[in-house]
Amino acid sequence: MANINYNYIEEYIRSILPEDSGDLKKIKDYANRNNIPIIFPEVEQFIKVLLKIANVKNILEIGSAIGYSSLVMAESTSSDIRITTIEKRKDMYKIAKENISQSKYKDKIKIIQGDARDIVPELKGKYDFIFLDAAKGHYLEFFNDCVEKLNDGGIILSDNVLYKGMVANDELVIRRKKTIVKRMRNYLEYISKLEGYITSVLPLGDGVSITYKEEGDS
Repeated sequence: MANINYNYIEEYIRSILPEDSGDLKKIKDYANRNNIPIIFPEVEQFIKVLLKIANVKNILEIGSAIGYSSLVMAESTSSDIRITTIEKRKDMYKIAKENISQSKYKDKIKIIQGDARDIVPELKGKYDFIFLDAAKGHYLEFFNDCVEKLNDGGIILSDNVLYKGMVANDELVIRRKKTIVKRMRNYLEYISKLEGYITSVLPLGDGVSITYKEEGDS
């Protein structure tokens, strides 16, 4: 549970979602056994619907972890989808690369190991959808790099933006998390007031923000 919604609400929503199968289930089970954070089921479903609505063709993901969300996005989009995903940690990158290489989407997903702050400015081309799910204290830096790569009418989805409720409530803040919470609050305020963009923050999973780049503002 993420401290965002009442437990009974989360439990009910998750109870009506379709269950993963095949490779996705194996990867999710591995993540759960090894305490590796992956997207919450309700966020996963939200992403699937969002990608269908937006008819996304080109995706950039910041934070591959073990490749689960990349494979979810590949499964939820058209046959001509292209996904670029970046993972800083070498151990996670190694697992993600193996998971992706063993999937039927291996030719559609390119995984890069390194710091997104170094890699994103060097990427060629633009993206319809960018998913931020990496170091929470650096979201503003990631965002400012990523908007340069976002098509007009494109979307940036940021995960874990309410951070176990701490971002919304000082009473929940753990002392050692104060810096991350402060930076996340600054991030949400920034993207919510940024000219040329429309942002909505949703109490879904651990909190997500969805930012739409208005046409003609590139």
